[in-house]
Amino acid sequence: MNDRLCLDRPDFNDEDSNRSDNPHFDQVLTARLSRRSLLRSGVGASSAALGGVLLSACDSEAAPAPAPLPAPAPAPAPSPLVTSLGFAAVAKSLDDKVTVPTGYSVSILYALGDPLRAATTDFKNDGTDIDWENRAGDHHDGMDWFGLSSSGTPSTTAVDRGLLAINHEATTDETRASFFIHANGGTATLPRPGAEVDKELAIHGISVVEVRKTAGSWAYQKDSPFNFRIHQSTEVELAGPVRGSLQVITKFSPTGTSTRGTLNNCGAGKTPWGTYVSGEENWAGYFFRAGNDDSVRGDKSVTALKRYGRAAGAASRHGWETGGADDRYLRWNISKSGVSTDGSDDYRNEMNAQGYILEVDPYTKTRKAVKRTALGRFAHESAAFGKPVVGQPIAAYMGDDSRNEYIYKYVSTALWAEADATAADRLAVGAKYLDQGKLFVAKFNADGTGQWAELSLLNPMVRDYTGYTFTDQADLCVNTRLAADAVGATKMDRPEWCSVNPKNGEIYFTLTNNSNRRAEPAAGGSQLAPDSANPRAYTDIKNASSSQIGNPNGHILRIKEDTGGAAATAFTWDVYLFAAEASAAPGLVNLSNLTADQDMSSPDGLAFSPATGICWIQTDDGAYTDVTNCMMLAALPGQVGDGAKKTLSYSRSTGGALTVDTFVGKTPAATELKRFLVGPRDCEITGICETPDGKALFINIQHPGEGTAMANIADPTKYSSQWPSNAGYGAGKRPRSATIVITKTDGDVIGR
Repeated sequence: MNDRLCLDRPDFNDEDSNRSDNPHFDQVLTARLSRRSLLRSGVGASSAALGGVLLSACDSEAAPAPAPLPAPAPAPAPSPLVTSLGFAAVAKSLDDKVTVPTGYSVSILYALGDPLRAATTDFKNDGTDIDWENRAGDHHDGMDWFGLSSSGTPSTTAVDRGLLAINHEATTDETRASFFIHANGGTATLPRPGAEVDKELAIHGISVVEVRKTAGSWAYQKDSPFNFRIHQSTEVELAGPVRGSLQVITKFSPTGTSTRGTLNNCGAGKTPWGTYVSGEENWAGYFFRAGNDDSVRGDKSVTALKRYGRAAGAASRHGWETGGADDRYLRWNISKSGVSTDGSDDYRNEMNAQGYILEVDPYTKTRKAVKRTALGRFAHESAAFGKPVVGQPIAAYMGDDSRNEYIYKYVSTALWAEADATAADRLAVGAKYLDQGKLFVAKFNADGTGQWAELSLLNPMVRDYTGYTFTDQADLCVNTRLAADAVGATKMDRPEWCSVNPKNGEIYFTLTNNSNRRAEPAAGGSQLAPDSANPRAYTDIKNASSSQIGNPNGHILRIKEDTGGAAATAFTWDVYLFAAEASAAPGLVNLSNLTADQDMSSPDGLAFSPATGICWIQTDDGAYTDVTNCMMLAALPGQVGDGAKKTLSYSRSTGGALTVDTFVGKTPAATELKRFLVGPRDCEITGICETPDGKALFINIQHPGEGTAMANIADPTKYSSQWPSNAGYGAGKRPRSATIVITKTDGDVIGR
């Protein structure tokens, strides 16, 4: 997430290391018209058709509450309760507040710094707070709901008591320091003080926190025995093919079976057996490599490190490696410094233990979280599970959120057994389905079809790849991007979240944006021509002067598996929605004909409601923020193939015109797509879950006030946001990421 590029700050989330020759989805559109309906670069358009797209350690205070009953199996998805969105669309806004439709209310539930145990002091929000390992972390992101009965046992039907598992992705920082949590903004120069680094290590990770509704009001439970944190000092297990591999041997774990922490956690999800899964996204930038490390290593690890964005001499995001001589700081320096052949005397392999899907049992805080390495290593967003079918394998869908990266699918070896939904040992069930299986990557065709290419040494394209020699499946799972390069996967416009439509099983992916598409791409491999699945390349004008080039608004892709369900190796696809300003030219940029009540930019978070069938779309935008803060929309999508083929045409100075066919879903009616929420200034809207009855909706407001300059830390009047304190929540005026809960004032289902 955190998709916006601040020109005065290094953006470690905008990594772009794919220099393979793989195509970008079907070579489509190129020039674009400017934001306010200005046509640029001589781009002309006609109808177009899109080709197929392929496709955690704990708080030490209270004894853990027992979880004697496992979570029951999820009920079958009901027919949507909502067939027509029944609220008035929210207008675009630049106000520093959360705006929802008339008839709805917003409560702030759990914010950065809130204590998770009675012994931890209330948050002062002035940079002097301590005990961060027992407080809410920063940059609330993906999350999910895990119900509790009145007696405190797991429940899939509870609607007034439950646990929220919440990712804490990153920090609001400028030139290394996470300045809102330090009294004077922190130290931007190196070396960083250890006390500052310790705070920053603690605010990354995951929270599990109990929430309850009492007398109609929701609140988090400060002293609940269920509450716990996972942070960068928490020991985490490695499981699957990578466990015990030479690739993950470190001074901390000479056996290669564990690591510490989970880093840059973005999207999230829930397994069919009732555990929480969290994606480790843009983790590479946290690590430092010395300028001479390529020559010191002198082996194929240099190729792998560069493919994951860690060139020798590259600065680390926070300088954590300079905090002192303790291992908790030294582990962030992945230069080869020891004399061992296996890495057991240094941290050269430390980064190989980051970048996976992490599984957590939120009900049992004494159990270590587990990284499921069979699902591959890349900039993970969410993992969305297909509907489980008895006797068939489990499928998990994933995206790699970097420019020009890929879409993946994992298929379990084990076949689904209904009894596993109610098994007492949830992490053991996770091992059954997530430690052994096949990993695939998507290849999209221009005719609306696609294939899943298997990433295995049994695949000759992987085995004989000249760009990197894989030793075994563990090597492949550590270096999944290289394996995907080998099979010619389709480069995509930054795959973010994905979700499965409970009505028909189709899988939706947000492709948030891509600044590296051009009708006439430059040499060097970083820029791509438009293709069927990523068909737009245009110029967007922000603030009447700033040109944003490529696909700055993003789109939402969906696929339908062929016969074979989860195990299918072929699919069909189309683009459900092209994000755009309503004023942009139809047929060129606003291909979905969005109106002022529907227009958006940079779709990011995405989740279907199992209770109502609503598809919630959240934005993390920089292209449209001169007009509106980030937002969330409600949608009632149709199905793959319900729209039409369109052809986009770009004129070029050399090589003749470029035409790209794409497939666009039917134009959404006013009752099928509309804006539901607009957030405060400089925030991202992300993370979403709900109670099983669909009457309480939990959403995360991430990094409000992100545009504040570190130099203005002492002057609240210069903060770009003062939310949530300006909404009456908590001490101080420094902005804070927070979880909110939305309810309907008449108590009815959200969206109806």
